[in-house]
Amino acid sequence: MPERPTTDHHETVCEAFRWQVPARFNMAEVCSRRWAANPRTKDGVAVIACDAQGKATHHTYAELQAHADAWSAGLLQLGVQRGDRVAIVLQQRFETAVAYMAVMQIGAVAMPLSVLFGPDALLLRLRDSAAVLAITDDASQAAVLAVQAECPALRSVLSLSADGSLPAWAGQPDRAWRPADTRADDAAILIYTSGTTGPPKGALIPHRALIGNLTGFVCSQNWFGFDGRTNQSSDAVLWSPADWAWTGGLMDALLPTLYFGRPIVAYRGRFSAEVAFELMQRHQVTHTFLFPTALKLMMKAVPEPRQRYQLALRAIMSAGEAVGDAVFSYCQDQLGVTVNEMFGQTEINYIVGNCHPLWPAKPGSMGKGYPGHRVSVIDEQGQECPVGVVGDVAVHRRDRHGHPDPIFFLGYWNNEGATSAKYTGDWCRTGDLAQRDADGYLWYQGRADDVFKSAGYRIGPSEVENCLVRHPAVANAAVVPKPDAERGALVKAYVVLAPGHAERRPTLSPERSAFDAALVQELQQHVKGRLAPYEYPKDIEFIDALPMTTTGKVQRRVLRLQEEERARALLRPASPS
Repeated sequence: MPERPTTDHHETVCEAFRWQVPARFNMAEVCSRRWAANPRTKDGVAVIACDAQGKATHHTYAELQAHADAWSAGLLQLGVQRGDRVAIVLQQRFETAVAYMAVMQIGAVAMPLSVLFGPDALLLRLRDSAAVLAITDDASQAAVLAVQAECPALRSVLSLSADGSLPAWAGQPDRAWRPADTRADDAAILIYTSGTTGPPKGALIPHRALIGNLTGFVCSQNWFGFDGRTNQSSDAVLWSPADWAWTGGLMDALLPTLYFGRPIVAYRGRFSAEVAFELMQRHQVTHTFLFPTALKLMMKAVPEPRQRYQLALRAIMSAGEAVGDAVFSYCQDQLGVTVNEMFGQTEINYIVGNCHPLWPAKPGSMGKGYPGHRVSVIDEQGQECPVGVVGDVAVHRRDRHGHPDPIFFLGYWNNEGATSAKYTGDWCRTGDLAQRDADGYLWYQGRADDVFKSAGYRIGPSEVENCLVRHPAVANAAVVPKPDAERGALVKAYVVLAPGHAERRPTLSPERSAFDAALVQELQQHVKGRLAPYEYPKDIEFIDALPMTTTGKVQRRVLRLQEEERARALLRPASPS
């Protein structure tokens, strides 16, 4: 079992910390070019690319930069200009890292999209962002091509070479070519996050946000190799199953690992507990980011991992939902690592969490604000709440020393109203409720709106509801979380059937059961084929009318509380007859 820290150094570390943000800064420069340009580091491994069959290919920083330069030349020849949005619809693979470097080093904006997205989800984001190009692979090309005609700005859909060589559209950099000289405040990434009232919003992330992420990354990864064993992170290797199309995989794993010049394992296959342990053993992974759902699966499948695997783990970061006492103890007792829980969101990522070597982790707590971030719990007026009072988790634009915090997003794409609503004065609200204890730890209390997480995925009910309503049998729908021990929550839909379809409403009649199941499956497939697989409703309940406010808004809270009460009722002991 790892040694427990006896002293809380949080205040000392935060008081001593100062941001150093240069005026000119580019993520691709610090994540790739500087390592490739240095003779001592150019041959270091950047990406260990693994396929589902177990084959692994090691790619160096020199190779990463050479491919990125060729891709940049091709993008420029195709007319991509500074500030243009380029969609990256790729799995975890070496070429995904190349794509980010190639796009960002020419001053364009990388827009990650999940290969799990269906046509509706892709269309909304590609059209709203006015992306000019999309880079795809065999898992995503057909879906993107299917919606290209409806995206006026999308000039080209580029595909990767099947053999892993440079794609046909790559070019030869001109001898005089230089990467773009970007400001730290220039846009680097556009990531769409789910909202509660309307379509998903695009969060525009500047280059400087990577710097803002670093304190959280280093602390949650127990100093990422800078832990006293060596003077540099010479042996740190990171792997996470988190998709590089999401903030968790991109900003919490891929980019910070490359920033420190270390290898990251890219696995192109389905997650399983056995695969996770085998990958970590084979590549001697020292640091990882694992969702609580993944840790639960690993705990159940391999209760005593050190009897089967030779692991080198030094740090586990987890986020997305509470880890829980059982998983927390499993990580300590069976993996020899105290898990560091973390909290953040796309707009202001990696702001709260734990760092076991520096301050004790309290199981179930979100942790404390990471160095450089002034985090508090505020009320509706923007005043800081006393200890024990529930309020909105918020981050101040300036740190405790009065210096600008680089973590902040630039705003929502083409949505000034939503951007303004995110702030109360200089406080940026997360929309997550918590209370602070006397030691400064935050304890999660739920969402202030209707967004929820299922198996680590962030679910915006509006997008699922809109998709359901497009089915001819559905008049209205409301989506809420249904408590679930494995995933934290399941996606549940309450559906009101349209006129003329009322006879299809399921009943308890045995002769109708097959018919009812067919209707539920039809609606599930309707959503699954248009959005992402994790967004489809696992449970559907048909009702006559949704609970509404006097102004006609759906009261999802009523349905959510109903689901919570049903879950509690199942846990109550049966009354004696």
